Amino acid sequence: MTARHGLATLLLAAVCNTLPAHAQFANKPALIYSTGGRADKSFNEAAANGARRFMRAMNATVTDFEPANEADFEIGQRAAAQNGYDPIVVIGFPQAAALAKVAKEFPNSRFTIVDAFVDLPNVRSVLFREQESTFLVGMAAAMASKTVKVGFIGGMDIPLIRKFALGYVEGAKYVNPAIDVLQNMTGTTPAAWNDPTKGGELARSQFDRGADVVYAAAGGTGIGVLQAAKDNKKLAIGVDSNQNHLQPGFVLTSMIKRVDVAVYEAFKSAKDNKWKGGIKVLGLKEDGVGYS
Repeated sequence: MTARHGLATLLLAAVCNTLPAHAQFANKPALIYSTGGRADKSFNEAAANGARRFMRAMNATVTDFEPANEADFEIGQRAAAQNGYDPIVVIGFPQAAALAKVAKEFPNSRFTIVDAFVDLPNVRSVLFREQESTFLVGMAAAMASKTVKVGFIGGMDIPLIRKFALGYVEGAKYVNPAIDVLQNMTGTTPAAWNDPTKGGELARSQFDRGADVVYAAAGGTGIGVLQAAKDNKKLAIGVDSNQNHLQPGFVLTSMIKRVDVAVYEAFKSAKDNKWKGGIKVLGLKEDGVGYS
């Protein structure tokens, strides 16, 4: 487990490690999740897995923080830097605007943001070629479909999720140009990532319209899609983390986005004094995306 702190605690005190570390490093790594919590079974959980891997490999402690809402991003980032955490890894594109401000205030702190670009010398921006792995799960959906109709449910309607959808459609049509791909987005605000009830409703609607495989690229909302697949005895495709175990027998595969790799490498490179700012893009070739 990582050492866990609320933002109020972070503002009041410096690091309070809860795990013994046989090797002490000058750096004090911190991880700030996106909204939805570290146990979202998707994006944040993948980040937590990367932190665990680093701790096991390095006998170190990573302190993590769970913002309650987007307003906490800037508060948490600034408080982490003020309390001497370094490097600081922040998860998700919604943190970009806050980081663009905070990283300027703390030019000697090293920040990594996963899934967004912040153009500052003390920021590493890790992006992914999601379309490569969604193409592959689109192929899998088309090969498994018996109705020649599959579905896609995105989270927040943004260009990033449109890229997921495009790869999925192209992969499905590569297998069968005649296949019909139903598409829905959950919403236009960050709440779209954490609405499993809405996810289930959209999935049931697509199943009712004939889809027999539905891919959810919607964070925690996808948990409802997987449940709907089980309830309707259809197939779902998970996202970000390996979600096959959540509804055994009803998850065809999961699109893997190696947020864990991005987090681990950010911490490891800082520990080794090899950390560099700039853009890093991970795809199939770099084992940054894949499928379960």
